[in-house]
Amino acid sequence: MKKLIIAVLSVLVLQSVQAQDKYFTKTGKISFDATAPKSPEDIVGVNKTVTCVLDTKTGNLQMAVLMKAFEFERALMQEHFNENYVESHKFPKTEFRGAIVPGTSVNYAKDGVYPVQVKGKLTMHGQTKDVTAEGKLTVKVGRLQVQSVFTELLSDYAVAIPSLVADKVSKTVKITVDCSLDPLK
Repeated sequence: MKKLIIAVLSVLVLQSVQAQDKYFTKTGKISFDATAPKSPEDIVGVNKTVTCVLDTKTGNLQMAVLMKAFEFERALMQEHFNENYVESHKFPKTEFRGAIVPGTSVNYAKDGVYPVQVKGKLTMHGQTKDVTAEGKLTVKVGRLQVQSVFTELLSDYAVAIPSLVADKVSKTVKITVDCSLDPLK
């Protein structure tokens, strides 16, 4: 009888693990680098409070980033970023809504590193654009790691670079995404 109870509980636990289809974090990391080639200093911002949800059944992926949560090496850069460039008071967050491209083979039940492509809409500074990015999805001991590096033109999002600093700030920004996701309970 004891063996039967253990077997039934094992099957129920295994089914609940296999049935898990949504993964989530509030502590994802996104950084960007807008350093121009001849700039004397790095223009890098890091945000460690990114919200990300991935539905493994549909491949849908959503991310939200509060712009004021980006941190910089110098406080003056952070102030200029929020007040002059992204206007955080008008546009407090950036969002991505998309999905892993159908046909991508990811076995969420097996540890491994899987190359993925994501397509969706990125909304920043009041502008929404189609985005396609390559990345990798790592499955390890029931957790997921989502990573990607891609570039975007600042002008596509109506982010103006004043001529006074045009030689310091790149017209394109390199965005790096790194989010560890746990099963959503």
